[in-house]
Order: sequence, then C-alpha cells, then structure tokens
Amino acid sequence: MEESIIKSDSHIEGISKDNLTYDIWKSLGLKEVSPRQLSPLVLAYIGDSIFDLVVKTMIVTKGNTQVNKMNRMASSIVKAESQSKMIGYIEDKLSEEEEGVYKRGRNAKSYTSAKNASISDYRRATGFEALMGYLYMSGRYERMCELIKDALDYLESEKSDK
Repeated sequence: MEESIIKSDSHIEGISKDNLTYDIWKSLGLKEVSPRQLSPLVLAYIGDSIFDLVVKTMIVTKGNTQVNKMNRMASSIVKAESQSKMIGYIEDKLSEEEEGVYKRGRNAKSYTSAKNASISDYRRATGFEALMGYLYMSGRYERMCELIKDALDYLESEKSDK
C-alpha cells in the first residue's frame, strides 16, 4: 500500500528543505505531502491560492492605492478566462512533467461549475491552477514565478494591442 502522507521526520525526495512550503510544514508541525500523490483538484485548490497570492503581491508592490481598485485588478487576472489565455501562451514552454500535471488538472472531473466562464476556459484554468499548485508544493518557486511572469507579460501585451 502506497502511503500518501510522509511523517515530518522523513523528507520527500526531490523537495528542498530550503523553501516556504517546507518552512510551513515544519513550523506548524505538519506532515510533508508529496505533490505527486495529490489529486489534480487538490493541486488546483492550493494552486488557486498561491496564484492569487503572487498576483496580489505584484499589485501591492506597485504602490498604495484603494483596496477595491487592487481587488478589481487582481480579479481581472485570476479569473478563469485570463488563466485560460495564460496557459495557452505558456503551454509550449512546459516540460513533459509540467504538461502532464496541467493535463491531469484540465481533465479532472470537477464537482463545481464555472461561474462566469465557459466550460473550456474553466477546465483550462483548473489545469493552470493544478500546475501552480504542483510547482508550489514541490518548492519550485523560481519556475512557478518564471511561468507566471511570462504569462502575465503576454496578458499585458494582449491588452495593450487592443
């Protein structure tokens, strides 16, 4: 039987102990979890949060402004339609492993429905979030941020072309 949760005194191979994810696990006395053993929807769940955090961090560092304005800016980026466009742009840049994670997330049977997005955009966004969750849980922040930056640069250029 394969165990999905590994005790905190053992370390998951391939995950650096020098990262935020590990610090959270250790500081709170949590068990380490291998991202390879998490379902695509669980990866999307954490990926949604980490992507939101990265976007909000970028917005906050641009300077003080009204919080509702910052929230509108963040919402326009983290919505399914934008995430679908972003994954469409970066998909060719993904490694085989990353593409597999994205496709598992995209194809996962979700029990929630798209609120303000097409089913296609929603599924692609779920795949994008699963990939972000996987990279975060793997401690691969540099790669995660590289992909996010490329995708956001693309969104910005698309917006300025209109």
